[in-house]
Amino acid sequence: MRVWRISRQEYAAFDGEGGNVTSGCWHHRGLRVIYTGGSLALAALEFFVHLQPEISLTGFVAGSADIPDGFKIETLDMTTLPRQWRNLDHTETLRDAGTEWLRGRRSAVLAVPSAVIPVETNYLLNPAHKDFKRIRINPPEPFEFDYRMWKPG
Repeated sequence: MRVWRISRQEYAAFDGEGGNVTSGCWHHRGLRVIYTGGSLALAALEFFVHLQPEISLTGFVAGSADIPDGFKIETLDMTTLPRQWRNLDHTETLRDAGTEWLRGRRSAVLAVPSAVIPVETNYLLNPAHKDFKRIRINPPEPFEFDYRMWKPG
């Protein structure tokens, strides 16, 4: 299975260092983690929702990684989350769930729902897990958002 992420060229590495600097939807700051989407389109949407209108449309890359067939992928148990899990009131609950997974090192990959499109799947990669080295990281490719995604105000 191939997973994707969009980033600036200077942040293209699949090392999870961004998680040390800032918290994300599924983790508390201080832990290495790599957020990926189950498709390039989902990865682009997940990245796009965080962009500010004044950001330049250039300098992005699409990074991909191939998870081997038969690789253990843990799936988040949605019954452990609040019904309205996408609501900002539940940010800490989501971060706690992902942080517990990262610290527990039960698997190198965790499947979670996309907050942007909940029927789609994002995959968290744990570079601290012993099996992470079996995931093949591909060279980044240039990526451009379509200029029509930015509407004049």
